[in-house]
Amino acid sequence: MDKAWQILEPTSSGVLFDPVDIILSLLLAFVLGQVLAWVYYATHSGLSYSKSYVQSLIIITVVVAMVMAVIGNNIITAVGLMGALAIIRFRNIIKDTRDIAFIFCSLVVGMATGSQRYAIAIIGTVILSLIVLYLHLTAFGAHQPHNGFLRFSFRGRIGPKHPIPGILGRFCGSYILISAQDSGFGTAEVEYAYQLMIRNAAKNEQLLSELKKVEGIDNISLTMQERLLEV
Repeated sequence: MDKAWQILEPTSSGVLFDPVDIILSLLLAFVLGQVLAWVYYATHSGLSYSKSYVQSLIIITVVVAMVMAVIGNNIITAVGLMGALAIIRFRNIIKDTRDIAFIFCSLVVGMATGSQRYAIAIIGTVILSLIVLYLHLTAFGAHQPHNGFLRFSFRGRIGPKHPIPGILGRFCGSYILISAQDSGFGTAEVEYAYQLMIRNAAKNEQLLSELKKVEGIDNISLTMQERLLEV
């Protein structure tokens, strides 16, 4: 066990890494970068998925490992690389803070593998992956008092005993009328907008089907809040 730990955590020295150490560092960075990329791929939700971003997680991890191998214990080389990297300008705007966190993780894993701190790199990647999977499976932090937005036009006014409130009550935990506006074209049509707390999003099609059966209703539009925020 002690020998295995010594392989994973070799003692630091002032000499440059030999080719075997460099190859091992880069290969391990590639493997751990793939782990991070697969975890991101498996837990990603939304419309902003990018194949190039997922591939960049792997490339960043390997490149940072290479940078750490180049620097070694040489302060002058480190300062020179900092100056060279300062010239680079990244113009891609990352909107999701979760994506930034994955980039930072790739940087740290690359630094760990490049400096031959293999145990830290492996254990850190495993623990981080488990945390991300836990957050994804439990939907930790989700808070949606209203998760749907319903719009439709109706010829006339909707009273408390009208069929539409009854339909919404069957499919929604709660619903709030946020606007009722005349169309303004000299007709009796009124534009209605509701915020909904839908119990089961899998029954959205059934909800729309029931609403379409109501006489006088038209132009029905249902938008889920998470989809609206991501656009």
